[in-house]
Amino acid sequence: MIRWRRGEVARVRREWSGAMEIEVSTEEGVVRALAYPALVGRPEPGDTVLLNTTALAMGLGTGGYAMVVALPNRLPKDPQGPGHLVKARYTPLQATVLGADEQDSPFHEALREADSLDGMPVVVADLHSALPAILCGLYGSRPGGARVAYVMLDGGALPAWFSMSCARLREIGWLDGVVTVGQAFGGDVEAVTLHTGLLAARHVMGADVAVVTQGPGNLGTGTRWGFSGVSAGEAVNAASVLDGRPVAALRVSEGDLRKRHIGVSHHSLTAYGRVALAPAQVVVPELPGDFGSRVAEQCAPLAVRHELVGVSVEGLYEALADCPVRLSTMGRGLDEDLAYFLTSAAAGRHAASLLS
Repeated sequence: MIRWRRGEVARVRREWSGAMEIEVSTEEGVVRALAYPALVGRPEPGDTVLLNTTALAMGLGTGGYAMVVALPNRLPKDPQGPGHLVKARYTPLQATVLGADEQDSPFHEALREADSLDGMPVVVADLHSALPAILCGLYGSRPGGARVAYVMLDGGALPAWFSMSCARLREIGWLDGVVTVGQAFGGDVEAVTLHTGLLAARHVMGADVAVVTQGPGNLGTGTRWGFSGVSAGEAVNAASVLDGRPVAALRVSEGDLRKRHIGVSHHSLTAYGRVALAPAQVVVPELPGDFGSRVAEQCAPLAVRHELVGVSVEGLYEALADCPVRLSTMGRGLDEDLAYFLTSAAAGRHAASLLS
């Protein structure tokens, strides 16, 4: 259940697209908190804030902030403008946004009968941390660049504003925009479903490539089916039914302490082997030594339904080392889990090869 605290804003630490990190003085000491001004208003030093400290108390690695729920003494103005698509429905912070697919949207006509991605490559990955690595592989293999849209699922963080990586990638032009689907919100374009989100990436943003992952953070239970990454298999199905070209990025690790994630994670084997009913091109990185052989062997059963595509990782370390955003997965950086990032970058390299 929710843990509540009340405090006073001590200072604003930093800001990025749609989010503010602040310090709040409470009876239990100073805590780090996150506010989304579009939802709660803009906190200033001296403001009283109501905090949800649940994630902070649980010590969550990704979401270990207190969250600003309200500025009770200074409420924001009511929003103006169209939009009746409600995200975070029936929670205390439900908010209306303008969905690209709804009737009041200027893009409604473009999406009303849209039914095809026109063969657009759709790179699907389990974790949000794969996104910058995929883009390193794509741009490192395609000097001429491409228009890339990120389609964010709702299995992790719901607000796209939470992602500092997305903010920076958009700033430098590596992402042409973010589409938030399902209960996720805060993207440049909002959509009701993954299907309309993919169509919006193609027909609203004009993307050449879409990358689909959860938002930052994910949920796993150590069971075969109880993890939010099953959505990767569902994304393969959506991309296929819309005449896209699904490219499956494997979750591979040599640094994870959990046996079920060493080599090819059981998340990828379940999502692509059981959930994905449509065929995809599964990118198998050509990693060296016994570990590379292990990865190839673990992938072999996926060939029953999918096309396994071997991709060289030569030169990808250098591309990853020059990544304009910090690379981190489960607290591990590039050199602490190199296989993870090379595998994601290999998927980006393969997507680049599919572009004319």
